[in-house]
Amino acid sequence: MDSSATAAAATATAATAATASIEESAVGYFVSLTTTFGEEIRGQIITYDRQSNLLLSQEGGGSKEGSKRNVRLIKATYVEKLKILERGEDPLDLSKCYLDLSGLQAREEAALRQAEIEAERIGVGVTAEAQSIFDALSKTLPVRWDKTVIVVMNEVRVSNPYHAENVRGGTPAANERVKKVLEFERKRLQSRVPGQP
Repeated sequence: MDSSATAAAATATAATAATASIEESAVGYFVSLTTTFGEEIRGQIITYDRQSNLLLSQEGGGSKEGSKRNVRLIKATYVEKLKILERGEDPLDLSKCYLDLSGLQAREEAALRQAEIEAERIGVGVTAEAQSIFDALSKTLPVRWDKTVIVVMNEVRVSNPYHAENVRGGTPAANERVKKVLEFERKRLQSRVPGQP
C-alpha cells in the first residue's frame, strides 16, 4: 500500500472514530473539531442524524460569547478529530436561539443574482467556438447573448459564424472596434495548440 493510500485509510479511520464519538455522547456538548479539509470548528453539537450522517452544530452563544449563533451542517464523515470541551445548556432551548433571517435572505439573493449573471454568459444553441469567442470578447468588452447573437456594448451585434463581416450596428467607431477585437480573438483562438488552455 502506497503512502497516499495509507494516509487515506488513516483519515477514514479517524473520521469513523469521530463519528462514533458524536453519535454516542457529544450532543449538547461544546466541542472543538477538525475536518478532513483541515478546517477547525468550535461550537455546540445540537443534534446528529444517523441516517443522513449529518450533524448540526452552532457556533457562538457560549458562556464567554454573545447571544448570536451561527448554525452549521457538517457531514460527519468529514470530521477527522473531535475534542469535547464542556457540557452546555440545552442546545434546543428556542428562547436562546437566534436566526438571522435577513442575513440568510441577503446571502440567498446574492447567490441567485450571481447564478443569473453566470447563466446569462452561457449561449443556448451555440457552438463551443461561439462560446469561446463570447468568452474572449467579454474579457475586453461588455457583452451579452441575444439568443445566438453576441451583443457588444449594447449596440453592436455579431451573428453566426461570428466573423468580422457578421458585425452589424452601432456607431462606426464601435463597429470598427468590435471587428478589430473579434479578428484578434479569432486569430488567438485559432493559434492555440489543441490540449492547451
